[in-house]
Amino acid sequence: MQVKAKFDHFNINVTDLNKSIEFYDKALGLKEFRRKEAADGSFILVYLSDGESPFLLELTWLRDHPQPYELGENESHLCFRVEGDYDDIRKYHKEMNCVCFENHDMGLYFINDPDDYWIEVLPKDR
Repeated sequence: MQVKAKFDHFNINVTDLNKSIEFYDKALGLKEFRRKEAADGSFILVYLSDGESPFLLELTWLRDHPQPYELGENESHLCFRVEGDYDDIRKYHKEMNCVCFENHDMGLYFINDPDDYWIEVLPKDR
């Protein structure tokens, strides 16, 4: 059997849903695409979109998990390619105080979101 799969979404759990929505909008221009709320209020799922690709970032808020998530040695990360002047965008992210790692030799950097997930930022055309 040959399975043909297509990316749909990636999920991360967040402690402050509104703060995370605001961060992803301000840092990367992602907008809320849809939302699902449990009838009993136990969870909220918010799907963010870049408005171009079909790929979504799912933010999951769990009522019964108010403490920060322990990310441990989780080396996974999201990666976004950005349009415009890459150096200006890096400066903007530094002003937001969210740049957590820079590799000047490789010409890339990472930002971290309010829950400390790492996001790689690359120029669109490199």
